Amino acid sequence: MGKNINISIVLYNSEFAQIANLENLLKANDCINQVYLVDNSPVRNNEFENSGSKYIFTGKNLGYGAGHNLAILESIKDRIKYHLVLNPDIHFESDALIKLLNYMSQNEDIGLIMPNIIYPDGQPQHLCKLLASPIDLLGRRFIPFKKWINDRNNIYELQFTGYNKIMNVPSLSGCFMLLRTSVLSQTGGFDERFFMYCEDNDLSRRVGQISKTIFYPEVTVTHNYEKGSYKNPKLLRYHILSAIKYFNKWGWFFDKERKRINKETLLHLGYKK
Repeated sequence: MGKNINISIVLYNSEFAQIANLENLLKANDCINQVYLVDNSPVRNNEFENSGSKYIFTGKNLGYGAGHNLAILESIKDRIKYHLVLNPDIHFESDALIKLLNYMSQNEDIGLIMPNIIYPDGQPQHLCKLLASPIDLLGRRFIPFKKWINDRNNIYELQFTGYNKIMNVPSLSGCFMLLRTSVLSQTGGFDERFFMYCEDNDLSRRVGQISKTIFYPEVTVTHNYEKGSYKNPKLLRYHILSAIKYFNKWGWFFDKERKRINKETLLHLGYKK
């Protein structure tokens, strides 16, 4: 298969031990051309710089998407076939990448693929989503009716599918996004107006306009997933601001494309009220 994938990991005051373990895992894969560590921390870290990966020190917190874009542009420029956007708190078996790349190589209409993602205790993370409405990104955080929220999440997060089959999903998580670089060259990378949160919703949607965006449960990875905006008021503010920017871009309540895509997705996946 050759060295046909670059990987980017964005850091911010990250612990070297965590990244070193992930780097060792990645080094077991002969398919990797380059791993980029994009460090948005205020102070340069010599341990990361000497780790063997390509270290990019920005000196300021550019944001999640803007950090990854620095590496994505390199992949496009060097015509690397695939680019993996990866969180630092991810763990997977050494053959996971090969399985995903094989599936993408056999299906040229796929522009983005995400594996099954679980918590460290084995519980599923419901990261396959419909295109979000304001009630999904904003309302469900503050509406105090638990049954209504659970019912809505069953649809919005596609929980009714059981996450046990390959699905074309309109919105996938930015914690693990394996992207076809030729598609990125058409859509561009992350929209840097989103400092943190919603950048994955936006990129999934743009990729989905020209290719399939696939959930692939035959590969499973573990993600710690802290849900920081549920605990930290500053991160919650970032989340709200990004949601506002997202709907200003795509439409708040009058979004015909969202309505059509979500309807088609639910119909294809066999959802019944």
